[in-house]
Amino acid sequence: QVQLVESGGGLVQAGGSLRLSCATSGRTFSSHAMGWFRQAPGKEREFVAAISGGGRSEYYADSVKGRFTISRDNAKNTVYLQMNSLKPEDTAVYYCAAREATGIMTSRILYDYWGQGTQVTVSS
Repeated sequence: QVQLVESGGGLVQAGGSLRLSCATSGRTFSSHAMGWFRQAPGKEREFVAAISGGGRSEYYADSVKGRFTISRDNAKNTVYLQMNSLKPEDTAVYYCAAREATGIMTSRILYDYWGQGTQVTVSS
């Protein structure tokens, strides 16, 4: 069982930056691919970014490519999402997720563990 705890959300003006963190439990963090998803009010949860277990591969949704960066520190069992040039349409609850595999996937149904989410609000 893997427990995930997100932090770092908040209110920011358009054009600003935030860094989300996701701390995980367990001894085998590097065996889990990690992903970030987000869910805006009235919308389905959507893929944002993912990183492989070893951290060598990353993948981003087109909507955040060039603005967001996912990274991980396997020594700290933590994954990050650096969000720059934020837009009002980035407003959502952001969720961290882990897979019982090292490969990147974009489908939420392929993730086994989820955090409770952290709110990101971008004002115009």
